[in-house]
Amino acid sequence: MTETAGQGTEQGAVQDAEQSAQERLRDRRAAAQREARSVLSRADWGSTIRERLAHMTDAAAEVYDLDEPADVYGNRIVAALEERVAALLGTEAAAFFPTGTMAQQVALRCWAARTGNPTVALHPLSHPEVHERHAFSQVSGLRPVRVGDGRRLPTAAEIRDVEEPFGALMLELPLRDAGFVLPTWEELTGIVEAARERDAVVHFDGARLWECTEHFGRPLEEIAGLADSVYVSLYKSVGGFGGAALAGPRTLVEEAKTWRHRYGGMIFQQFPTVLSALVGLDRELPRLPAYVRHARVVAEALREGFAGAGLPWARVHPEVPHTHEFQVWLPYAPEAAAEAAVRQAEETSVMLFANAWDAGGPGLAFTEVVVRAAGLEWTADDVRAAVRDFVDRLPERA
Repeated sequence: MTETAGQGTEQGAVQDAEQSAQERLRDRRAAAQREARSVLSRADWGSTIRERLAHMTDAAAEVYDLDEPADVYGNRIVAALEERVAALLGTEAAAFFPTGTMAQQVALRCWAARTGNPTVALHPLSHPEVHERHAFSQVSGLRPVRVGDGRRLPTAAEIRDVEEPFGALMLELPLRDAGFVLPTWEELTGIVEAARERDAVVHFDGARLWECTEHFGRPLEEIAGLADSVYVSLYKSVGGFGGAALAGPRTLVEEAKTWRHRYGGMIFQQFPTVLSALVGLDRELPRLPAYVRHARVVAEALREGFAGAGLPWARVHPEVPHTHEFQVWLPYAPEAAAEAAVRQAEETSVMLFANAWDAGGPGLAFTEVVVRAAGLEWTADDVRAAVRDFVDRLPERA
């Protein structure tokens, strides 16, 4: 064996060991979350199949007539959901899609055909740029051009200063990888106006648009009304099994349905997913403003808890959450923070941080905190006490 080959084998073994350790930690975290008596960020999607089905069927009859025939290729209950989404967002029509990735590609390729320009301006941290394996360019013939930087939405001035023409501006509201951040209402209207000055259409990646009303102080239809088209997720905020909807002018939506078929999104029967979305819109959507308000209480208690525990360099971002989701940053390796979070849950049955920890730079880790129904039960005192207990399980800093 050559020296190079030997080094490759050793590196492979190290990578395998690291992956195995990560998988074990992930399994421990999932088990701890299931068994803990109190979890700040308990998500329905982590429940068992039986629990998920029971949660839906308990309310299913309240949102749709279960004696009606099931859907076939997008009619009946699917059409009912599309009408519900269009009404909530104040648009002429909406189309159900199995995934948001598909919905946004379809929307933007339809706009590209209408504007004659396949260039899409978007923030570097937007979901298609970070999480979709370059699907815009590889699948749909679109050409992304980045605008803005940092952990914020692009400004109106940055939109005006883009050095080339673009047919569409895509805004992710909130911008998840920047910390679930939103602009102010005045900033948002200015951004949209700047795009119009560039003769571009505006598309909202509103995967989590449902949770934005508290921050903007505006109803959903007024927020969605700023854009030419809007995509919303039917699971990220409202807890459905999956799915997405594209909303906008009727002519655009009808064209989008044709492309949905071409992309493989015309599925024979979708009633379980659609029914879960209707339940989520009925149950969770009205609760979101309360989640956002309590997230601000939790965020303040986290800051106070870390300061009181002698960990001054800890950050909640944004300091006052814009939605019911935000980030927590700590000056530790992600493995250390993750181990402390899991040990706390295993040893005390209290889970402060239920999500994974990622590297944010050398010696920095961050995680996402989401305040849902279970989080409403946590008082500020509960949060501060849990922070002290969590910090006690972190390794001592040199």
